[in-house]
Amino acid sequence: MRRTQGSETRADAGTAGGSDFLQLDLDQAPPGRRTEWLTARIRAAIADGTLPLGSRLPSSRVLAAELGVTRGLVTEAYQRLADAGQVQGSGRAGTRVVAAPLPPPAPLPPAARLPPPAPTGAPAASPAGTGGPFGPGAGGAPVDALRAVPCRIDLSPGVPDLSAFPRTAWLQAERHVLAGLTAADFGYGDPQGAPALRAAVGGWLARNRGIRADPGEVVIVAGVAQALGLVARVLRERGLRKIAVEDPGSLGARQQLEYGRLETVPVPVDEGGLDTAALRASGARAVLLTPAHQFPTGVVLDGERRRELLGWAAAGGLVVEDDYDAEHRYDRAPVPALRALLPEGVCYAGSVSKLLAPALRLGWLLVPPRLLDEVVAAKRYADLGNPVLAQLVLARLMDSGELERHLRFVRRRHRRRRDAMLRAIAAHLTGARVHGAAAGLHLVVTFDGADFEDTALAAAALALGVKAHPLSWHRIRPGAPGLVLGYAAGPPGELEEGVALLGRALSRLR
Repeated sequence: MRRTQGSETRADAGTAGGSDFLQLDLDQAPPGRRTEWLTARIRAAIADGTLPLGSRLPSSRVLAAELGVTRGLVTEAYQRLADAGQVQGSGRAGTRVVAAPLPPPAPLPPAARLPPPAPTGAPAASPAGTGGPFGPGAGGAPVDALRAVPCRIDLSPGVPDLSAFPRTAWLQAERHVLAGLTAADFGYGDPQGAPALRAAVGGWLARNRGIRADPGEVVIVAGVAQALGLVARVLRERGLRKIAVEDPGSLGARQQLEYGRLETVPVPVDEGGLDTAALRASGARAVLLTPAHQFPTGVVLDGERRRELLGWAAAGGLVVEDDYDAEHRYDRAPVPALRALLPEGVCYAGSVSKLLAPALRLGWLLVPPRLLDEVVAAKRYADLGNPVLAQLVLARLMDSGELERHLRFVRRRHRRRRDAMLRAIAAHLTGARVHGAAAGLHLVVTFDGADFEDTALAAAALALGVKAHPLSWHRIRPGAPGLVLGYAAGPPGELEEGVALLGRALSRLR
């Protein structure tokens, strides 16, 4: 669907501005805001079920003629609905409803903001009255607590453009897979993963990450989170008690390792990536890092540090490489995976959570040969293997080239959204420094010399209806206050509004 500049004037002043479609009467539209009015009417009809999923909207030409407006006005309204993921244009098949909007959240009492109880062995979440996800009693599950709170605009990191999920390609691949399955194929699968997907992952990694991997080396997992859990279990059983992690680094990844009963040792990250001298001094025999696009700062592990790290691994250390969003890059060349350089010293984890959707829970893990049997056994006893049908559908998407096409498509959309957020930050967050904007699905803003805590800024933003991660969540040691802002999941207008509200929250703290 091509965006055109909508017009707020009627195409023919003598034409009655009405349509049988949704009983639209243009005379009810506020002057100068007819595009917003039309968008809101269609959105409301989708929300209340008048336009159920799959419904086809009139062509922009037909509806414009009925309303007596320019076609650009209708096209603009349809585009806004498409940007929000509610409708999708399909060429000659027209524009159809593909998702209903969430109802506006009602105010919640403090007790209703509590997340569910934490799993056994994990720190408890915040009790009532401690300030919600940003309060001093937030405990070990602040991300889960924040995710449970309704809001208007979600700038949390780690989520791709879910409205762009390739529904048609997925359904076509699923039909193709089902047509070829026998009754026996619906039994228990291989805990290591369906052979077809392991082979497809090997091809995908060779084409996109420079990794040469035999299908027998690939273990299919339920996302990088499970990969880290399996590695932690195997390392613990081998007698390892601590693992180095980047600081700042992913809170969620660190919690996975700690739940696996490994002590996490912070190693500083600077503009060159992980400080390898500090890693050697830590005494840790294993390290988790994100070398292609460090989370959350976005820096790339530089060449000298890579050589030092690989030397450390060749001498007996183990690198756990989380390649969580390396495909998403905009302003720089691709960075080779460490696994491609030293297979025997690197555990490599990746997934489609940042490319397709986290809900699929599909990822892969490559481990050195000496660990493979133990990892496969841990996977078997964890869940007997991932669901086979979804594995075969993903394999079909990889083998057919559809996944590469989808990557090219979302990379363009994500870049536009990144640019919109950068413009908004420049306009509304005075004094903020931006980090990591050249790649990924998020960026970081820091406020050097600020005298407020970033949790206070995030709490003030949440009160205005905007979610964002305080940078301190992802730190172990103290540092400058900041926010981690995801930009891939929302349309540009929503991102601009969200950053403007962050600016309002910031002004209240200064």
